[in-house]
Amino acid sequence: MRTKTALITGGSRGIGKRTAMALAENGLNLVINYRSSGNEAVQLAEQLSTDYSIQAVAIQGDISKKEDCDHLIEQASQQFNGIDIFIHNAGPYVKERKTLDEYTWEEWAYMMNGNLNSVFYLTKLTLPFMRENGWGRIVTFGFDRVETAPGWIYRSAFAAAKTGLASLTRTIAIEEAKHGITANMVCPGDIIGKWKEMNIAEAAVETDAFAPVGRHGTGEDLARVVSFLVSEPSSFITGSIIPVTGGQDVLGKVFQLKSE
Repeated sequence: MRTKTALITGGSRGIGKRTAMALAENGLNLVINYRSSGNEAVQLAEQLSTDYSIQAVAIQGDISKKEDCDHLIEQASQQFNGIDIFIHNAGPYVKERKTLDEYTWEEWAYMMNGNLNSVFYLTKLTLPFMRENGWGRIVTFGFDRVETAPGWIYRSAFAAAKTGLASLTRTIAIEEAKHGITANMVCPGDIIGKWKEMNIAEAAVETDAFAPVGRHGTGEDLARVVSFLVSEPSSFITGSIIPVTGGQDVLGKVFQLKSE
């Protein structure tokens, strides 16, 4: 059988890197997209190619720009003759806490383009390959309770873009089901800093008072879910928004910390 190829945006670091590692372990070829972390992306691609006897390439591109998306898919299709799996891990995020009126025009546009419009660009560009093969997998990333369109103080741009993306993901799932293509959203819990690249065994030895399961979430927790969603046995799961939070009320924690 032809080896399938997965495109991971923002795949050089963090959760994207852990996902790339998991998919390589499962024998998938990889296109690791990066915006500025060129050395990390190239090193990861070389490491995974060697360790798992797959083909992995690093391709630069700012996915908030349509022309960069065009270039990314053109280069990927030349290397692998198409894309079977599209994982949209990259997502701009303004760490500074700002009310809506404090966002600049440029910040707002970048957040919308990077978190929402980019999925339109890349899905439109990869669907022809998936439809031709009668099989495809699309995975996006959101946040806890995104499907309820909650307000998120100081995160208006990110929340608005991801809420739109939740609806778009479900629409893609309905429209493309007849072509053997599934689309699902994964919603991480409060996985920050070093935990994005760590594994479950490492997290098991340290407690987290906020998470009901008692430990920190890790990039491996997300990667395992994504690995199943892009596999053959996941074909009946589509249009789903899946929280991977350890039972934690992420937005509730935000408001609790704000009030203390």
